[in-house]
Amino acid sequence: MTSEPSSPLATDQFAAKLEPLTVDTPCWTLTTDETDLRAVPVAELARMLEQLFLIRHFEERLLELSKEGLLHGPAHASIGQEGAAVGLMSALTSGDKINGTHRMHHQFLAKTLNHALVAEYDPLDQGFPQAAQEVVFKTYSEILGLKSGYCGGRGGSMHLREPEAGVLGSNAIVGGNIPHAVGYALADKMRGERAISVAFFGDGAMQIGTAYEAMNLAALYTTPTVFVVENNQYAVSTHVSEQTRETRLSLRGLGLGIPSISFDGMDVIAARRAMETARKIIETSGGPVLLEARTYRHLHQSGPLKGSAFGYRDKAEEDAWLARDPATTLPQQILQAGLLSEAQIDTLRSRATAAVDDTLDRLIEGSGKDRRLKPDLWPDPATVEYGIRGDLSELADKRHLEERDLTAETGVEAKFHDVISEVMLRNMEKFDGLFVLGEDVHRLRGGTAGATRGIAERFPDRLLGTPICENGFTGMALGAALNGARPVVEIMYPDFSLVAADQLFNQIAKVRHMFGGDFPVPVVVRSRVTQGTGYGSQHSMDASGLFTLYPGWRVVAPSTPHDYIGLMNAAIACDDPVLVVEYNELFQNKGQVPTGDWDYIIPFGKARIARPGTQATILTYGPMVEICTKLCDSTGLDAEVIDLRTLDPLGLDWDTITASVAKTNALLMVEQTTRGTSIGSRVVNDAQRRLFNHLDYEILHVTGTESSAVVSKVLEEAAFARPADVEAALRQVISDRHPALQGASA
Repeated sequence: MTSEPSSPLATDQFAAKLEPLTVDTPCWTLTTDETDLRAVPVAELARMLEQLFLIRHFEERLLELSKEGLLHGPAHASIGQEGAAVGLMSALTSGDKINGTHRMHHQFLAKTLNHALVAEYDPLDQGFPQAAQEVVFKTYSEILGLKSGYCGGRGGSMHLREPEAGVLGSNAIVGGNIPHAVGYALADKMRGERAISVAFFGDGAMQIGTAYEAMNLAALYTTPTVFVVENNQYAVSTHVSEQTRETRLSLRGLGLGIPSISFDGMDVIAARRAMETARKIIETSGGPVLLEARTYRHLHQSGPLKGSAFGYRDKAEEDAWLARDPATTLPQQILQAGLLSEAQIDTLRSRATAAVDDTLDRLIEGSGKDRRLKPDLWPDPATVEYGIRGDLSELADKRHLEERDLTAETGVEAKFHDVISEVMLRNMEKFDGLFVLGEDVHRLRGGTAGATRGIAERFPDRLLGTPICENGFTGMALGAALNGARPVVEIMYPDFSLVAADQLFNQIAKVRHMFGGDFPVPVVVRSRVTQGTGYGSQHSMDASGLFTLYPGWRVVAPSTPHDYIGLMNAAIACDDPVLVVEYNELFQNKGQVPTGDWDYIIPFGKARIARPGTQATILTYGPMVEICTKLCDSTGLDAEVIDLRTLDPLGLDWDTITASVAKTNALLMVEQTTRGTSIGSRVVNDAQRRLFNHLDYEILHVTGTESSAVVSKVLEEAAFARPADVEAALRQVISDRHPALQGASA
């Protein structure tokens, strides 16, 4: 019997007392007995048993293929953990969504098999269905990297996706998947759907900040999310007791107000009851729920060897867990309860084994050392870039409008800052699934930048002021986008994109391509560049260069109010991720916009000639467009100034650039930002390759210094490119090529 811990003030001479806190959030341990087993229909028990046998044999054969060299990449087997997956999946519907980690074969197979099988399927009365056989075939194909896989072989073992079955993607970044499930659930909740979303992850991921960010967001927004931590005791070789002082991981829910259930993850029926209970809690209180499956992987992190072979586990521990193996204990329990005969169980095992073996016969040819994957099943190498981004067909019917097309009757002057919130408000009226999220966007009369002014009054349920957790809420936005919503994420300062780097670059930028490319990822990120305002090194970055490193992102930088409207309209309607860069320096500028009809776009990949010229071509964007234009007008240096508008390398308007350089025969790349995070080096490199025959002078790159901006005003000004830097470079190009012209304009 334990006693209450004594107060550290007990021997002090003060009146202060420490009273233990109580919490209203429940945390339970779930146990089952034979009554729970008998409560499951016999046909359902047979289905679960068949799945258990199939998943086990599936992975045993996979490890054999790995040993043969037929599997390219790792094999993270779930052997030992299948019981929890089978039990948990049996309580889900096809409309419920799940995701998982690099070790997801068991959950993926159970979920997709349940989707493929008709509700009345009874393995005791029917043969193994062809639809289920195709699940095994397509799963194995995917893991082996073949075109007949769910993602065309791109995802392999660690990235499995079948949205029709509710599997929206497994993830190789530990913990990266968790906020996505919150986003799935948020999108369903906004649409009024009664589905739940489940994130599967391990004890290692439970120690990652993203897990807490995701759970806190789910609790804050009461999303129907179930977090399932498979506590298999080891993160690779590090025992859970070496990862955290409190090894009862279900207790993590208490601090976030999340009801939690711990159960024996080797017990299939306990897993089923845990998910059924979680669903009831969500139906009553809205969610979320945390489930801890106490389980064990019999093998090492990857491959066919046990942990004891690497010295971090002893054989006695492994043997003790092996005695509780669900592939052994569940059949024994069913047999002892008299629910199935030994012959029936053997038949289920034989059919499951045959389903796997028959699949491999379809995928592999030859014998002995000559065995190989059938060559005609490999994807075509020519398709390697397919799906990095879409074809923009969703924008094909959108009306294009340039500012030069406006007249005195059709145009009106507007301030740049004012159109930002107005164009978002108009788009929220058009797209029911559009919502805005970010820190403080719901307060301060439009957020810290005024970009959401008026939205809180019109669409309060679609304006989410988030906690300070960029990685978490950006991941939530991706999950919502994968489940049919259109999120617009405000990252308060571009520097903070580094806090969300995993979700922005490992996840959003890659998800479409690595899962086959045939689905939309409509995420818009807005970010305000405040360089020149004295906010220092960690608030003054222009992150455009970071985003352009990842070709999944489209990046646009409007320099006029009219272009902001058109580019933001295009970004919101686009099915690709889009970064919209907003420069604080431009906010007070005014320009012409349509008087009433703002339903137009500026196409991606279409530059604008801001100033015609003949002596050189300047490529620029953002505030430098106006600076370069005024400089040329005031000095008589006759350069053609091109406002790129689209900044990502795959979206540059090379037609307009080439036509200009063919006329001027000289090129300058001009940027205001510091050199290290600029986009100019890539543009210059591509221009040198594309335009060499048109150039009669080296390409000059004008940009800021190597230093980050600091608070001191004079040092901040020195960090960025200034008009004098542009003028010096332009004079160099013109004077070296046309000395007479230079003298005339000096």
